[in-house]
Amino acid sequence: MIDEKIKKKLIASAKEARENAYVPYSNFPLGAAILTKEGKIFTGVNIENSSYGLTICAERAAIFNAISQGYKNIIALALVSDTDEPVTPCGACRQVMSEFSSDIKIIMCNLEGKEKIINSNKLLPGAFSGDVLNNE
Repeated sequence: MIDEKIKKKLIASAKEARENAYVPYSNFPLGAAILTKEGKIFTGVNIENSSYGLTICAERAAIFNAISQGYKNIIALALVSDTDEPVTPCGACRQVMSEFSSDIKIIMCNLEGKEKIINSNKLLPGAFSGDVLNNE
């Protein structure tokens, strides 16, 4: 598990980022923050588009932000929503997470502070991997 102080900083970063979400169609803003092995935090928000397939989730935005800055060792992700219960990452985000680690701590929170923590490998057991392509 990650240090409590770092966990709180990660959640606060996701909560703050959530304010920048662009959600004119769903009105469902999400904020995400990832923590890298090096201790860096990167944030992301969901960004919608009128062509729904071009929309990006907060989790992937945060991951892509880190990758574009040269950080690939993701150890934790916080996701903040304004819901009664914390929400889980969608299937696409789960698959993207599995590309970078099978053991990411996912901290799902709502604005009232209710949280659930789970390892990414529990959310997507048997994730697709490039290793499948190498098996003969």
